[in-house]
Amino acid sequence: MSYKNLEIYQLARHNSTLIHEMSLQLPKFELYETGSQIRRSSKSVRSNIVEGYGRRRYKNEYIRFLTYAISSNDETLDHLESLFETKSLNNEDIYKQLVDQTNLLGKKLNRFISALSNSDNQ
Repeated sequence: MSYKNLEIYQLARHNSTLIHEMSLQLPKFELYETGSQIRRSSKSVRSNIVEGYGRRRYKNEYIRFLTYAISSNDETLDHLESLFETKSLNNEDIYKQLVDQTNLLGKKLNRFISALSNSDNQ
């Protein structure tokens, strides 16, 4: 099995791609500020899933990187909210879609960590 088979990775990959595309449509002044931040935080989610997967033989290490992924996911959500509140992201449909997907990813990451934590494999 590969990390690419993990649902959380597939969701994170899809989300980071959509966020990247959205960020390139932001006003110029946001493109290099919050636009850059949201691209990095959304890509960090998937990178931490991948890095954690590489350490999966060490359950605590795996969980630590998945926790980093949750933190980056929360950061991404905060950037989305900030962009929408300041009207830099003014398409409400895109905003809602990205918020829903980011929230779903956070829930699935939390469930995945719970399942790992409760497993007997150390």
